[in-house]
Amino acid sequence: MKFLDQVKIFIIAGNGGSGSPSFRREKFIEFGGPDGGDGGKGGSVVLKSERNLNTLIDYRYQQHFKAEKGEDGKGKNKTGKSGDNLFLKVPVGTQVFEEDNKTLIYDFKKENEEFVVANGGKGGFGNTRFKSSTNRAPKKFTKGAKGEEFWIWLQLKTIADIGIIGLPNAGKSSLLAAITSATPKIANYKFTTLSPNLGVAIYDDKEITLADIPGLIEGAHTGVGLGIKFLKHIERCKTLLHMIDITTENLETSYNQVRKELGNYNKDLLTKDELVVLNKTDLLDEEEINKKKEDFSKNKKLEVFTLSILDKNSISNIKSKLIKYVS
Repeated sequence: MKFLDQVKIFIIAGNGGSGSPSFRREKFIEFGGPDGGDGGKGGSVVLKSERNLNTLIDYRYQQHFKAEKGEDGKGKNKTGKSGDNLFLKVPVGTQVFEEDNKTLIYDFKKENEEFVVANGGKGGFGNTRFKSSTNRAPKKFTKGAKGEEFWIWLQLKTIADIGIIGLPNAGKSSLLAAITSATPKIANYKFTTLSPNLGVAIYDDKEITLADIPGLIEGAHTGVGLGIKFLKHIERCKTLLHMIDITTENLETSYNQVRKELGNYNKDLLTKDELVVLNKTDLLDEEEINKKKEDFSKNKKLEVFTLSILDKNSISNIKSKLIKYVS
């Protein structure tokens, strides 16, 4: 499934039905009174959040959505049928903006939330409503009100317990595949991951939702590489798991480069809980691993772990550590 995290759509709520100007027409009743019913209410456009969705791709090829119109009123004081609401499904984490793409209307943070984004028009009054002691046979009736219609933007910001960050080719997707049922694309070159991947890990009957965020390079906050297109997905994550390739010549430089991009984009990201994982330990001997870990950990108030995707015990240890950050 292709990933799409921003779309612009035009929504139209249903118009209300018109009232009826009907009069009674019965045998032996020469002057039947008014019996026109009211029009039905137009259907509204309702957004509903779904947990099993993680993209807005459904809105790529269809941008116009219209709810059902209310039916007109009828004689014998019959009210017209209300139009059905139109329900549009969106992923949890979707934000709804006005046409300027800046004014936030609603933010979906939980599953099965519903938000009426465009209200249907009210039904018009039938002539029965205008009957009075001085006007026994009113012909007046009103038309239904128009439903709301406007452009809106939908923006998706991934919601996960833990966001996996780091430079390209640090092993983020491999970790996600190893500890969850997710199947991200994995290869030994930069920018294998072109969109955030979500996975759920289970440990001691507890669930952890992880998001593999595409690799960040220098200048990402200005749009270089995959840039700010995916930096926004990190904002939703409760904790950051910072992966670094332990074979990198200077771990400190690698770590600071990613942290700099986070801070330049949004300083609040630097206040999130963070754990560092030095990956690909299977490529070095134990002495080198211990020295690199010790040098990197010096003067840092961070939890630093070592990992090899090829080692099942190593994977199990990471999963047990992650639980502490979500419970």
